[in-house]
Amino acid sequence: MDRRRVVLHHTRWRVNSNMEQGRNTRCSSFITKEQLNTRRYMPGLDGLRGLAVLAVIAYHLNLPWASGGLLGVCVFFVLSGYLITDILVAQWQPSRRINIKEFWLARARRLLPALFVMLTGVTVWLSYFDPSRLSSLWNDVIAAIFYTSNWWLIFHQVSYFDSFGPPSPLGHLWSLAVEEQFYLIWPLLLGIGLWCIPRRRRLIGLIIALAFTSAAAMAIIYQPGLDPSRVYYGTDTRAFALLIGAVLALVWPSRKWSANASPQIRNILDAIGVVALLVILFMFWHSNQYQTSLYYGGLLLFSITSAVLVAVLAHPASRLGKIFSMQPLRWLGVCSYGIYLWHYPVIILTNPELNTGGLNIALAVQQSLLTIILAAASWYFIESPIRYGKWKKYLEKLVHAVRWLPRSRGSQGQTTLTSIILIFVVLLVVSGCSMISQAQQQSLPPQGADKTKPVTETEQVSKTEQVSKVNQITKRSGTEIKGKTESEIQTPAGVEAIQQGIDQDGIFTGKGVTAIGDSVMIEVGPELKKLFPDIVVDGKIGRQMYQAPQIIKNLKEQGVLGTTVLIELGANGAFTEQQFTDILEILGCDRQIVVINTRVPKPWESVVNDLLAQAAADAPNIKLVDWYSASSSHNEYFYEDGVHLKEAGIQAYAALVANAVAP
Repeated sequence: MDRRRVVLHHTRWRVNSNMEQGRNTRCSSFITKEQLNTRRYMPGLDGLRGLAVLAVIAYHLNLPWASGGLLGVCVFFVLSGYLITDILVAQWQPSRRINIKEFWLARARRLLPALFVMLTGVTVWLSYFDPSRLSSLWNDVIAAIFYTSNWWLIFHQVSYFDSFGPPSPLGHLWSLAVEEQFYLIWPLLLGIGLWCIPRRRRLIGLIIALAFTSAAAMAIIYQPGLDPSRVYYGTDTRAFALLIGAVLALVWPSRKWSANASPQIRNILDAIGVVALLVILFMFWHSNQYQTSLYYGGLLLFSITSAVLVAVLAHPASRLGKIFSMQPLRWLGVCSYGIYLWHYPVIILTNPELNTGGLNIALAVQQSLLTIILAAASWYFIESPIRYGKWKKYLEKLVHAVRWLPRSRGSQGQTTLTSIILIFVVLLVVSGCSMISQAQQQSLPPQGADKTKPVTETEQVSKTEQVSKVNQITKRSGTEIKGKTESEIQTPAGVEAIQQGIDQDGIFTGKGVTAIGDSVMIEVGPELKKLFPDIVVDGKIGRQMYQAPQIIKNLKEQGVLGTTVLIELGANGAFTEQQFTDILEILGCDRQIVVINTRVPKPWESVVNDLLAQAAADAPNIKLVDWYSASSSHNEYFYEDGVHLKEAGIQAYAALVANAVAP
């Protein structure tokens, strides 16, 4: 009898509670009364944050094994969608309302202070080391403050991937803008959805439909072979990752699960989590931002895979979650916001202005350490005190510690605080000065090279130097130039004969050779004309590979397309394998095709060069001119943008091309 009364009393409590709070009993039966206002801390997700931010840093350091590290941003989007929706649903369930003001204030306390400190630090740094860049920085600062960086870049056609000149140290803030726009809009939309659609399954279905609409917009707007920045930046085309995280929060709330799970459930969770993790790591390693498949569903599948891993790490019974909870990965995740804020400015502002020597491991390590130091200071002295309302106590301790330093022994806590500050300042100054010095040394040309201006026509190198340059290039290939062997072109007279296109046995003037290129070809064209007077040179500033088919058709119609076609394209952006295949089909198999790879300090460099190398390996009528290797460690060849050529670079480039096109 007593047992029946207890059961009846418990049933009445649940019915009354659900009637008062207007909740569907079936949807909330797995949540206890004590759990309604409790959000469980999931340390494994901090570890996932740490992994994601490491991938992003590796990508911006141009590490060859992290070409897909930009996908770490997608992991952050899924995590944000999951955690924010989980918080909002937890607020909704006991009271059928979302305190939007409180939510926005909490987000502001969490995000704004560290952002403002970073913006101030970058501005001060540029004011001291490079004041000329301040004028172009202000618009980026304003856009960052109002979290509109992504749309600012879109409307002003500033490419994240295809921009020349010094990149903005604030270019990475586009992703924070996307998240902040989500934070502003999503609480309103979710509150309306929870109010108007009480059945959770219908609400989940609607959010899934919105996610697929966003992914479809990305696929429709994206144009293969062109700059993908519009779909990469856009809030509308990146919202699906955030929405997938939101769906996971509704299906897999953090308060639902218990650590008391059977061994079979644990094994299944860990197996699914390991598979998802391997897929993510593989895409970090194997993907790049120019893969067409990414924008035709690849990012959507990656987001779903990330959501699966988040679900496993959020479950308290997951052994994989415990692994991700281990230090120092978890600590990196806790500081991941500060790490993301600081890593890109540190990398951009301490990289050498011109670097043809490849990856500098020592510099990359120093940049990473400086980033972590700044992020740790941001967390312990700015983010954490303000976020948890302890900033007044921290400020008082700091003031007391500073006052104590010259005249009082003070407490042990004050001594520790002062020591931390002093160590931080010393490390910051030493690391910054060391990286600046190293960057300046790498950007300087060799002794005797022109450091300020290009060589004019009246300052051209001597014929002996021209011979040396030609010999240097030809020794790498061992082939003939204009029918002359290497030993026959080592005299000034031999070089002069090459420039006139004449030798004792016959004349090769470049007739039948057509060169198609961009601004680099415009620079090299006059020198090629000296070597081969009858060569046809068609160059245009900003030209890309996708424009080549129409150019080839026009040259065919004009009757000037030669039997040897020289293609120098790729410095202004990547292209797809299909676009290059279309070019080969137009040229046909009866022509000799010479392709020149590129040296450009941008992410698409390796993509272009790998594709051209593969094409040359697959087709017998394609010859590859390896300008990338020939120009390695030759800063004196280039202007500061690392693409356009000084006179020494023009001479070397022309000799390399002459070696390839001569019969």
